[in-house]
Amino acid sequence: QVQLVESGGGLVQAGGSLRLSCAASGRIYDSYFVSWFRQAPGKEREFVAAIRYSGEGTWFAESVRGRFTISKDSAKSLVWLQMNSLKPEDTAVYYCATSPPRIGETLYSSAIYNYWGKGTQVTVSS
Repeated sequence: QVQLVESGGGLVQAGGSLRLSCAASGRIYDSYFVSWFRQAPGKEREFVAAIRYSGEGTWFAESVRGRFTISKDSAKSLVWLQMNSLKPEDTAVYYCATSPPRIGETLYSSAIYNYWGKGTQVTVSS
């Protein structure tokens, strides 16, 4: 079993920054993807960013590329999502998820992820 706990959400003005953390525990291996998804009211859950649990390899949605970074703190088993230049359209519940790599399936799809956190709310005011 794997447990994921997100923290760091809040209310911020447009142009501001927030840093989210995902604390991972349990049987999670370096090859696993740890990803961030978000879901705004009335919209489908969408991929934001991913990193291998080893800390190697990063992937971003086009909508956040250049504004968000993802990193791994190995000492603390944390995955960080640094969000800069935030926009009102970034408002959503942000979820951390993890999955082993699956041949023939894309890490951008929420369907491949076995384990999810409960989410943390990010609200960006205009």
